[in-house]
Order: sequence, then structure tokens, then C-alpha cells
Amino acid sequence: MLVRLIYASRVQPDVGPGDIDQILQVSQANNARDGITGALCYTGSVFLQCLEGGRDQVNAAYHRIVADARHSDPLLLGLREIAQRDFTEWGMGYVGYTAENRALFLKYCPRPEFDPYTMSGASVEALFQALIGVARWKSAR
Repeated sequence: MLVRLIYASRVQPDVGPGDIDQILQVSQANNARDGITGALCYTGSVFLQCLEGGRDQVNAAYHRIVADARHSDPLLLGLREIAQRDFTEWGMGYVGYTAENRALFLKYCPRPEFDPYTMSGASVEALFQALIGVARWKSAR
């Protein structure tokens, strides 16, 4: 059974660009091993991530993530069964929150500043759908 899990977490203040690169490298290796696809959004203060794959594998990955000291205040925004993956080409894609894509992030957020903690699961899924179509932001750093 395939599932899609979306969560947000706050980034610890001491996390820097090197940590993000390391998170992506480890995630891509683990996800390739476990058959998980998805994307990680990083705003500087918040992680927003979508994971797709087998229920057991996604569940195990999520538990590893929330146990990671670089994350705090994890909030599950959505978990549902899916018929097919949306992120078939992303072992773990990366999307940074930049001046160029700010409007896209804010399109789905009820506040003037991007805050996934205030978003509905449907809005977060729509944001990830929109990010798929923005090819120049699809690759890992």
C-alpha cells in the first residue's frame, strides 16, 4: 500500500547550510534503499516535507526524522493512502524558499509570511503539486 505523509517541523537555530546538505545526502540514500520518494522544503526556520512510499517504510522514515535533534515541534499535516506517487523522479527533491518562489509558497498560505503550521493538508498538497511543475527547483542542491 502506498501512502503520502506530509509534515512540518521547526529547524533548530544551530542548523546551517552544511546540515541541510547532509540531511539531503542521507535522505536520498535512505530513500533509495527504502523506495521512498518526496521533497523537502527549507525556509530557514521550518522544514516542510512530503514522503511517498510503502506505509511501513514511510512510517519508519518519519519516526527517524522526528527523533532527529535538528527538528522540533513536528506537526503531521497529512497522511493518506494514494494510488500513485507524484514525486516519481525525486528520491528526495529539495526546494529552498527564495525570493523567486516566495509568491508560489504564499499562494497556499493563509498568512502574509509562509507558515505551514497554519495551512490545511489540502493546501500543503496543492503547494507540493505546484512545486513539481517548477522544474528549475526540482533538483537536490
